[in-house]
Amino acid sequence: MAVLPSPMEPESLKQIFQQEFSKMVAVISNRFGLAHIELAEDIVSDTFLLAAETWGVRGQPPNPTAWLYAVARQKTLYQFRRRKLLDQKILPELSNRSAETDDWTTLNFSEETIRDSQLQMMFAVCTPTIAPEAQIGLALRILCGFGIDEIAEAFLSNKETINKRLFRAKEKLRLANVTMTLPPEGELIRRLDNVLHVIYLLFNEGYYSKTRNQTLQRELCLEAMRLGTRLIEYERTNQPKTSALMALMCFHASRFDARHQSGDELPLLYEQQNEALWNPELIQQGFLFLRQSMQGDQVSSYHLEARIASWHCQKEDTPDKWTAILDLYDQLIRVNDSPSVALNRTYALYKVSGPQAALAVAEKLTFTLNHFYFVLLGELYETSNVLKAVGSYRQAYALAKTPADRQRIQLRLDKLTQL
Repeated sequence: MAVLPSPMEPESLKQIFQQEFSKMVAVISNRFGLAHIELAEDIVSDTFLLAAETWGVRGQPPNPTAWLYAVARQKTLYQFRRRKLLDQKILPELSNRSAETDDWTTLNFSEETIRDSQLQMMFAVCTPTIAPEAQIGLALRILCGFGIDEIAEAFLSNKETINKRLFRAKEKLRLANVTMTLPPEGELIRRLDNVLHVIYLLFNEGYYSKTRNQTLQRELCLEAMRLGTRLIEYERTNQPKTSALMALMCFHASRFDARHQSGDELPLLYEQQNEALWNPELIQQGFLFLRQSMQGDQVSSYHLEARIASWHCQKEDTPDKWTAILDLYDQLIRVNDSPSVALNRTYALYKVSGPQAALAVAEKLTFTLNHFYFVLLGELYETSNVLKAVGSYRQAYALAKTPADRQRIQLRLDKLTQL
């Protein structure tokens, strides 16, 4: 009796899917128009479905990506011709745009085409036409190859809600006639701010994730860094602020293993982390990007946040460290006067000047719906007014939105009420 090849490991196929899905969708959408992005997704999904069925019986081919690209080409032409889109709409439009004799029915999956298509897709997805939350969802799906289940988990939502959100976002792309072309020079720099902001939010979605799925958290961060690397590789988008964002992500990512130790349900706080588990290569890379970001005279919020993060790569608390961090927050709050910056600046003031000085500032803030605000108040009150500290932590607990946040606050409450 013949021995059938063992089925392909599901994780291996998942890895290939995440690596290649976004590339294939980008190339197909770039070739035939962003209006057909949903059809491109369907084609690529069908290609991977066929791969799962075929490779499970025959085994994985020697060159899986070449196999996928060949099947995707066939399925693309079949689907577009079956729907009469290719001959009646796409080819006439393309022939009007160019007098070249290139065969528009071919799909070129070269490294250069993939890189250009993904870069153009990045700017298309990050169009101001779409709300930021929808941009992140589209980025996870179209640029990073995440499944609907994973996106729903990242947003603590459900598949139906995510599907509706993505559908509306893609409809806006179509109705606004957004094209996969890089903006002209002047507009590109302005639009780059939007792209960087989406990458920043995507990284934060992983690093400060609400989900307990540590694998998903790490993948969100790595995908944000991969997109940032794409921008660094392209001369026009390799700007100082791009390097600053990359530095910021490298510094934070260097502590990922120390934050998420095996068996720990809650991410470890900075002061609880084992410095030996920090990644020195990522820290070194962060400082390299930070030096590159200092070209020119522009100082963005990413520059200041990256410099703050660089100080946190020095575990030991020193007066110089927190004085420098406070000074950076003083600069940052002038660029980005947000609740999180104000709270972090107040904490830095606490480290420099003590709880009473920080309380004088914190009590003037009005972030009464922000549980982090009450956590900070609780910590500042601990040495002077235990009753107010307990009340602040209870208010924080009531406002906290995730089980992890509530669990951490409860630990603080237990410590105080047992005194």
